[in-house]
Amino acid sequence: MDRIKPLFTATATATGGRNGHTESSDHSVSADLSLPKAMGGPGKPNTTTPEHLFAAGYAACFGGALDFVGKQHSKDASKVKVTSNVSIGPRDGGGFGLAVKLLVEDPSLPQAELASLVKEAHEKICPYSHATRNNVDVQIEVKGA
Repeated sequence: MDRIKPLFTATATATGGRNGHTESSDHSVSADLSLPKAMGGPGKPNTTTPEHLFAAGYAACFGGALDFVGKQHSKDASKVKVTSNVSIGPRDGGGFGLAVKLLVEDPSLPQAELASLVKEAHEKICPYSHATRNNVDVQIEVKGA
């Protein structure tokens, strides 16, 4: 495991698990949670799930990693659109696991260039990609010009 030198630490607390509430210590994130109907829960309106929060975080982080890599290669990847689909389900080995599909789109960059930036961002820069590697099935689809 690689050690890090923390630059920033986010702190959040959840009470009541998947049918409770989560909030960051600085109050920038505050969300009521409920188990989705597809998982046997109530799927209450105006609530979210940990998978929604993970999907939002991964999409934003991966977009930031792409922008960083783009700047290193004198390419503008600041307008890239990253859609993250996070699925949860039972694992063959027991318990539950996650799977991620990222769709990376930027019609202003040629397909091969965008694919190269995406590969570098995924393999070398994005902390979410590092955290999921060899642990979560992550598939990436790239759509450039």
